[in-house]
Amino acid sequence: MPSVGDWKVSPSAQPKPGDYSYDLDSALAAVLGLRSTIPSDAFTAETLGTERAGNGVLINRDGLVLTIGYLITEAETVWLHLGDGRAVPGHALGFDQETGFGLVQALSRLELPALTLGNSALAGEGDRVVLAGGGGRSHSVATRIVGREEFAGYWEYLIDDAIITAPAHPNWGGTALIGGKGELLGIGSLQLERKHEKGLEENINMVVPIDLLKPVLDDLTTYGQRRGPVRPWLGLYAADVEDRIVVMGLAHNAPAQRAGLQTGDMLLEVAGAPVKKLADLFRKIWALGNAGVEVPIKAWREGRTFDAKIISSDRAKFLKRPRLH
Repeated sequence: MPSVGDWKVSPSAQPKPGDYSYDLDSALAAVLGLRSTIPSDAFTAETLGTERAGNGVLINRDGLVLTIGYLITEAETVWLHLGDGRAVPGHALGFDQETGFGLVQALSRLELPALTLGNSALAGEGDRVVLAGGGGRSHSVATRIVGREEFAGYWEYLIDDAIITAPAHPNWGGTALIGGKGELLGIGSLQLERKHEKGLEENINMVVPIDLLKPVLDDLTTYGQRRGPVRPWLGLYAADVEDRIVVMGLAHNAPAQRAGLQTGDMLLEVAGAPVKKLADLFRKIWALGNAGVEVPIKAWREGRTFDAKIISSDRAKFLKRPRLH
């Protein structure tokens, strides 16, 4: 992912003020660059790196910044980069494992406008929107919603109704999806590839809908995470391969590895029920109970099937807690 400030969107792809009914530049001013550093011995350092850069959006005048959680997971330091060139320190305040949202508290006054949370349920295919990065128009893309669909991520992550946009933003992490009234509709999470209707490959962005934040915002602000039952986590990285689910990797010393699963194993059943897609796998695991529940898996390896009983865990127990600096 590009670093803060060393990239620009092509002028032809940038949003133009005359195309929108709201004050475009005022809305874009609420979007900031974000940079974080993570200790080398952190659980996520190997997969996500120790230096992460992306974006965040100011959602209230008290300095609360919403971003995508992987940018700040286990962060030791967080810096917010303003459009006028200033950088202010921030604190990784909260992270929600289920939605992927992350919150940062700015530790200096920002004196910037904040974006109002919109209603992402009303956002539909064809809507003209802006996917904004920190730095104004030159770091933002005039785009459209091209779909609403289920998204299953290999890291045990599932969004029932993700927002899909195209053309894609080149520095998508933590971008702000701004709707037709200048409201915040979601936070950019990933860049993906898919076949266009003409058979050509195109880049798209997966955006987490803002409606998923509203039920947990108070918990994240107050406690740093959502309160209540925690989903069981196995610590496996899996992918859909021709109607089969294949283990592509394993988190070190996590439940799946401790239970004897290996890269290349094919997952066939959860608690006696067949599974053929990632989303189905995750839902069946989560339906068994809370973190700590035993997850019976039937798998295939080198021509034979075998059973594994995985004692699930709470993913957060493997992560370093953020430090105030």
